[in-house]
Amino acid sequence: MPADVRVFPGPDALGAVLADEVLARYDATTGPFLLGCPGGRSLRSTYRALAARGRTLDRLVVVMMDEYVGAPTDAHYSCTRFAHEEIAGPLGAREVWLPDPADPDAYDARIAAAGGVDLFLLASGASDGHVAFVAPGAPRDARTSVIPLATTTRRDNLVTFPDFESLDDVPLRGVSIGLGTIGDAHSLRLVLHGAGKRAAAARLLALDRFDPDWPASIVHDHADAQIWLDEEALP
Repeated sequence: MPADVRVFPGPDALGAVLADEVLARYDATTGPFLLGCPGGRSLRSTYRALAARGRTLDRLVVVMMDEYVGAPTDAHYSCTRFAHEEIAGPLGAREVWLPDPADPDAYDARIAAAGGVDLFLLASGASDGHVAFVAPGAPRDARTSVIPLATTTRRDNLVTFPDFESLDDVPLRGVSIGLGTIGDAHSLRLVLHGAGKRAAAARLLALDRFDPDWPASIVHDHADAQIWLDEEALP
């Protein structure tokens, strides 16, 4: 069953509405609220809108999708740095969780023990539909693991992190959740905005079920999933 699609005038309008949904779901819970988060550009307008609400979300657990193996925590491309500086810090979050390359299996166990991710925010690679570091062809039931980064994903990272001077600067391996980890979340919201994501949106919207050649299509295999686009990304 294909995921529902919502369209907004621009990334700020999209981020504002998605921030309100996050807060509504947060307020409907009483214990720790697990929010699955990507780094990078796509959810920045949502994170900014959440911070602008002026709330201290002391039950929020930021569940990051991935990290580069060996990345210094202060590196411009570090998911750890991004999580603390752009999400947890401004929101007063309770904790930040990241997968550990030395024990990747423990990540899924930790999430499951906490009752699962309440809402997973997702982004899609522009050229290959990757989510987290999950490349085309990955198994639907895959769990958190250390994986090689596809060349297409690494090329997308050159745009996401402009301080990389060349493809040679982009790490070769990452620790990443799997499609099975994403699929276990209670709800999914996949965000694409800007003209640079138009081709990715077209590929995703042409599908009506999960296609392993386009990992972001995991949203078509989930009972509560939506695709959020802005007008520039609309094919």
